[in-house]
Amino acid sequence: MARLGAFLRGAFGIPKPDREGIERVKNLTRAARPFPPETAFAVNEIACTDPACPGIETVILVMEPGVKTRAYKISKPLDQVTEQDIAVALGF
Repeated sequence: MARLGAFLRGAFGIPKPDREGIERVKNLTRAARPFPPETAFAVNEIACTDPACPGIETVILVMEPGVKTRAYKISKPLDQVTEQDIAVALGF
């Protein structure tokens, strides 16, 4: 298994991302463009053991009603994600 979900991170000695960091990235994503109010967001850090991967990346899922769920990846840990990183990931 090349990728380990955020729920497994603590078991492998990698600290889990903090709630405040997750909420910060969700809020930055929400503010990056006008999403409908009922849009849901999920933010996770993924640890990748494949040498071609960046190590830890942040994945943002955007679940907009009536639209297929979209995943945006940022090649850095959650606590290093910036507003600019999110704008680039969303294609702005």
